[in-house]
Amino acid sequence: MSGGCRCGAVRYSVAAIVRNSICHCRDCQRSAGAPMVEWMLVDEAALEVSGEPASFEGSPGAVRSFCARCGTGLFYRNAAIFPGQVDVQAATLDDPGSVAAPAYQVQRADARDWARRLDSIPAFDRFPAA
Repeated sequence: MSGGCRCGAVRYSVAAIVRNSICHCRDCQRSAGAPMVEWMLVDEAALEVSGEPASFEGSPGAVRSFCARCGTGLFYRNAAIFPGQVDVQAATLDDPGSVAAPAYQVQRADARDWARRLDSIPAFDRFPAA
């Protein structure tokens, strides 16, 4: 599978996925500007990156990498939690539908209240009529 940032300055390929999950933690919320982030955990050796992502250590040992040009969040590394592995934001895949549905959700303690009841909120395939 391959993917990259929005502007194309950083590209990656992934040979195999260990697992896929959704994270609700406040750190992910703040970094992505979104209520949750879908992550694919991969072995570091299974990830090939071209381009030069920038990195930011938000808390000791937690390093997020992103495109310095367009700002797309790409990778998360934390050797204390995932030694030898890296989380890749699944939405940055060229074909995000090619990865299996997330196996579970993590950090639910930080989930927005409404995120626990998404199935009760009206949904539209596109914008609703005015």
